[in-house]
Amino acid sequence: MPMKDHGPFLREIGDKYGEIFTLKFGRTYWVVLNSRRAVNELLVKRAAIYSSRGSHMAHSIISGEKRMLLMPYGDMWRRQRRVMHQLLNSSQKPVFRAFQDLESKALMADLLEKPERWYLSVARFSNSVIMSVVFGRRTALGDPDISALHRAQEEFVPFTMPGASLVDSFPVLANIPYLKGLQPWRRKGDEINRRTTSTFTRLMEDLKRRIDQGFANACFMTKLLESSAKKEDFTAEEMAYIAGTLIEAGTDTTRTSLLELVAGTAMYPEWIPRARAELDSVCGHNADRLPEFDDRDRLPMIKAAIKESVRWRPSTAQTGVPHALTAEDEFEGYHIPAGTIVTWNHWAISHSEAEYKNAEQFYPERFLDEDLDDIVKGHYGFGAGRRLCVGYNVAEGNLFIAIARLIYCFDIEQEFSHPVVVDKPFPVSAEVEPFKTIIKPRSEAHRRLIERECHSGVKFSSGAP
Repeated sequence: MPMKDHGPFLREIGDKYGEIFTLKFGRTYWVVLNSRRAVNELLVKRAAIYSSRGSHMAHSIISGEKRMLLMPYGDMWRRQRRVMHQLLNSSQKPVFRAFQDLESKALMADLLEKPERWYLSVARFSNSVIMSVVFGRRTALGDPDISALHRAQEEFVPFTMPGASLVDSFPVLANIPYLKGLQPWRRKGDEINRRTTSTFTRLMEDLKRRIDQGFANACFMTKLLESSAKKEDFTAEEMAYIAGTLIEAGTDTTRTSLLELVAGTAMYPEWIPRARAELDSVCGHNADRLPEFDDRDRLPMIKAAIKESVRWRPSTAQTGVPHALTAEDEFEGYHIPAGTIVTWNHWAISHSEAEYKNAEQFYPERFLDEDLDDIVKGHYGFGAGRRLCVGYNVAEGNLFIAIARLIYCFDIEQEFSHPVVVDKPFPVSAEVEPFKTIIKPRSEAHRRLIERECHSGVKFSSGAP
């Protein structure tokens, strides 16, 4: 089983064995779902028994059993979920919108001044919104914390895949005494855990330093620190993982979706005239003003482009984060024992002509239907069933304001000598240019609009002296 490009590999198996097939790794069974029908029937309609997680190396060793994304149902999962829901539920939209507005303006200014570094600007925007809300500080262009966070994610995601670790296939190996040479997988896992914990802890220590010096802005973690000090809800390391997981989740989908939007628009610009007609009718044909959140209902093509950006090229995780079955089940002649690991081939479903007409094409119009306003319908970019990403409302807000302003203000084109190629997943590292593209203002009027409205967003302080 390849550690990379597992989506195409599993699709080949699915083409031979059908929309549902089973893989056996040692004593562990994996059921792989290759159609939206199968995902909906099992992970959505039967979510009551299909929504836990398995105890695999990515959870138990690499994440020290503290990353909520990988937690099985239990007390710690419920406690962390409750805390994250307080921050990320739809009632918190006004809190995020102030930062989304500011950071998207900074993105426009960065693209105008440094178009050759567009991918770094996208990474900065994607991280800075959630960083501002969680830690009370913004992210600078080229901030080393972005690199560290992306590395943490790059290292743990492959270990959630089928057959990624010997100990996942043969759990009895975990009982071997942890002596030098006897658990090589554990040495690797412990190394990743130390780096990840160090990254998350450093962000927490920086916040505590700013609190002690009186320079900390009010934010989610200042409130959690105060609350936990009174109730003793979480240890320092658990709080670091809560914050780090929020940053990971709040950054990744936004960044990869915007990369897909840029690549898709450069390769398939046919959707742009219709989107521009809507934008111009709302914001003016001569760059009168920037798109705002209140314009959302009058910009259906932008809403459709959000969903297409999430669907088009599943990149970071080509298969869904695995679910674990908590009770045995029967489905269309299949007996599925309790404890079976169930995942879906996100990459194969997104590329299937049976699921999406002209699936390889970036075509937002496919989402102009009665479910347009339901950001999680029509794709699995935010997960499936009860393990949906709790922050999908935040991601939708990030993408709406960034895409609306980007398409209104800039042209996106392929570079003639370096056409965009998307046959491989985009690099997880934010420092690596994923492809060449040309991003330039639509007109002098749009350039002046950016200079007038957006340059103030570039000037900021981290909250420290």
